[in-house]
Amino acid sequence: MDFAFTAEAGLAGLFLASFLSATLLPGGSEVVLVAVLHQHPDQVTVALVLATLGNTAGGMTTYYMGRLLPQHLAPQKSALARRHGAPILILAWAPIIGDALCAAAGWLRLPPLPCAAWMATGKAARYALVVAGMGMV
Repeated sequence: MDFAFTAEAGLAGLFLASFLSATLLPGGSEVVLVAVLHQHPDQVTVALVLATLGNTAGGMTTYYMGRLLPQHLAPQKSALARRHGAPILILAWAPIIGDALCAAAGWLRLPPLPCAAWMATGKAARYALVVAGMGMV
């Protein structure tokens, strides 16, 4: 059975799936990316941008949830944060540890803009590798 959808609907679904899969909810935004590009191969650039933005927004949601934790409970700065700071969030795409890194960055009060930039860099690279694996880049 072939399931067809418009590019707009697919891209909106991709953004939503990317956002949700970067929060504490499980999800597979890569599968949605592949499905969208299978149906609409002319949308590679837009799909990469929307997947990255959605996933980064989801990661930053987890970051801000971490900031809700009482600051007095946070260590002064963990060894990891002292050593790596916001650049460690280039690994925010990784299963299991990615969500924890985003929440820890918020809890430790790392600056949000560098955190978002490093998250986006790692997430964009992951999606680019998925698209390259499809032979589209």
